[in-house]
Amino acid sequence: MKPDDLLHPTPKGLYCPPGDFYIDPVGRVDRALVTHGHADHARPGNRAVMATRETLDIMAIRYGEDFCETRQVAEPGRPVSIGDVSVSFHPAGHVFGSAQIAVEWKGLKIVASGDYKRRRDPTCARFEPVRCDVFITEATFALPVFRHPDTASEVDKLMASMIRFPERAHIVGAYALGKAQRVIRHVRETGYDAPIYIHGALRKLCDYYQREGVDLGILEPATVEGGRKGDFAGALVVGTPSAFADKWARRFPDPVACFASGWMRVRQRARQRGVELPLILSDHADWDELTQTIRDVEASEVWVTHGREEALVRWCELAGVRARPLHLVGYEDETD
Repeated sequence: MKPDDLLHPTPKGLYCPPGDFYIDPVGRVDRALVTHGHADHARPGNRAVMATRETLDIMAIRYGEDFCETRQVAEPGRPVSIGDVSVSFHPAGHVFGSAQIAVEWKGLKIVASGDYKRRRDPTCARFEPVRCDVFITEATFALPVFRHPDTASEVDKLMASMIRFPERAHIVGAYALGKAQRVIRHVRETGYDAPIYIHGALRKLCDYYQREGVDLGILEPATVEGGRKGDFAGALVVGTPSAFADKWARRFPDPVACFASGWMRVRQRARQRGVELPLILSDHADWDELTQTIRDVEASEVWVTHGREEALVRWCELAGVRARPLHLVGYEDETD
């Protein structure tokens, strides 16, 4: 039996023939297993969806309660049979509710990791390595140049700038699911307890995190209508990347433009966005974490997808691990 008999790429995404399901499909299917709630992995319109409770909640918030016909909650670590296939979900450390999906059939075990990171994140469960025969890994930052700095040092850069420029608003661009809440929570852990102002597009997801026990502190709407620019002097404002780029961000007093992303390691990207204070905070594993994860799961074969596939495939070959790129399409960098 070949691994492709259990799981293989198709135009609609990774397909499991013996279980007749897809993992993170990019087209509409009858049965979808979803790793996490980002839009490039969790799409509406599938007939049946299986995911963690948190991911199902997030999909309902983003797409409406009718995003699928039937839902099935996956309990972390608890195997479930789909036909002759055993399926289990394990923490991926990417965003709230994110999971790796382990698929086992006739003694062969494949783990589809989705997106993952190894760093501590106070807003979600930490990544758990799962030993397997085949490991499917992302490769967003799969180049040796990408080695993310210590998270605390990046947050300290933001706090130091706020002290240095008390008359200016600091506006942090951060993706709506995961990154925005993580930035806010890291800031709270420094002892900062003043209100943090958020763009309206963040409100529903931030409220959900709060209801689920992730303490984000006092969050106020970031709007200058009915007020004056000076009202936000010294304030910390968090907005979506799209809001960060439009006139909304220019309404605040002499704003310090910040952006939280692993891509802020690339100076040209920071300049293109007009970022004054780049914050290298990623929700994806860096080069060292990707290679360490491959060692940890002890897989005899690695499949590499969405990112810098060739470099990681070459590293695996040099390490004596069979590897190949999957060349899956439809997955973007929304999450970083």
